[in-house]
Amino acid sequence: MTDGVLQYLSGFGNEFESEALAGALPRGQFNPQSVPLGLYTEQLSSTAFTAPRQYNRRTWLYRIRPSVVQGEFEPIAQSSILGSPLASPIHPGQLRWDPLPPPAPDTDFIDGLVTFAANGNANQLCGMAIHLYHCNQSMIDKYFYSADGELLLVPQRGRLGIRTECGAMHVAAGEIALIPRGMKFAIDLLDESAAGYVCENYGAPLDLPERGPVGANGFANDRDFLHPSAAFEDIDRPMQLIVKFGNQLFRSSLDHSPLDVVAWTGNSVPFKYDLAKFNVINTVSYDHPDPSIFTVLTSQTQTPGVANVDFVIFPPRWMVAEHTFRPPWFHRNVMSEFMGLITGTYDARREGFLPGGASLHNCLTPHGPDAEVYEKATASSLAPERYENTLAFMFESCFMIQPTTFALTTPIRQLDYPKTWQGLTRRFNFEP
Repeated sequence: MTDGVLQYLSGFGNEFESEALAGALPRGQFNPQSVPLGLYTEQLSSTAFTAPRQYNRRTWLYRIRPSVVQGEFEPIAQSSILGSPLASPIHPGQLRWDPLPPPAPDTDFIDGLVTFAANGNANQLCGMAIHLYHCNQSMIDKYFYSADGELLLVPQRGRLGIRTECGAMHVAAGEIALIPRGMKFAIDLLDESAAGYVCENYGAPLDLPERGPVGANGFANDRDFLHPSAAFEDIDRPMQLIVKFGNQLFRSSLDHSPLDVVAWTGNSVPFKYDLAKFNVINTVSYDHPDPSIFTVLTSQTQTPGVANVDFVIFPPRWMVAEHTFRPPWFHRNVMSEFMGLITGTYDARREGFLPGGASLHNCLTPHGPDAEVYEKATASSLAPERYENTLAFMFESCFMIQPTTFALTTPIRQLDYPKTWQGLTRRFNFEP
């Protein structure tokens, strides 16, 4: 399978189709006893059958072998991939981490995944898990899917070749990719090594946020999302299939590649998006609009406007606000925020927050600019300023985010992180 031609995802929830061989995709009312090219018919449902039409996600797959042709699953005893519930406590303090260290030799994407935090519960279809990856080898005769949630990949360094049941796509730093819940895939490295972040979403599938008073245009536009064209692997040799199921990993033996889908049609499909195409909305007068204006994708709860997961970015942009303290203000948020840095520096941090690193400010945990950023911002002239070398993001959730035992005890945790605010001295000019 090669990286096929990517096609425009013309609207979330719309129907798409692709065939690797002409005539492989059935048309109209066809006889299910004689599928074109003799293929098997299989449906992948990422939502319940009875989900309303606008929320229903499913894809018909026409494949060389059905997915039932596999060996028995056996649990994998040791793994750094976890999920909620976790044994570690929920932490109310400010937490920050350096990037993951270089992996051991021959570490592929799955072996290089480390769970940092989680919330909610996959069995109850709410919350998420947050993983970081650092790998130096392609997945060789090895495939993976998550039965717990869809996977949002946020590369920080190194290009990934993602082979899925619907086709292949290449994703680099500054882009994101989404793999639907239950879809099988493998990841090849296109560079010597790769690192980045993964949000495993247990809740409603990620979708574009409503624009509200912004109107018809702005934020992320449907036309800029791309899905792969059908491609298939007709390979017969011993392989293995790894599944994350109920927060545990299992292994099954195969005698063929599970990426043998010759044609497909539906709306539960993988896609990629270039974050540089995000249309930034910001103030042209004074004060701060809420950071929700930077939301790329959202997984909503049944409470309107309350997100199970928001994927929010802080991209290059102009800052022109007058009479305004321009960095993010000091705040305590009922939403919990896990932040990562893809490149450059983040405007609320002068040092210590590194590309590939992460921070966690949980529900109502106070945070904001460090002392150096605060002093500079209060003394600077407010001429138009271009924030150029930066791309940060947040996984934000209405549920408290629980760090793993690894995240709390790893040497890459910055134990002195809370001290970055100790330089904020008393400020009170009242004289009786």
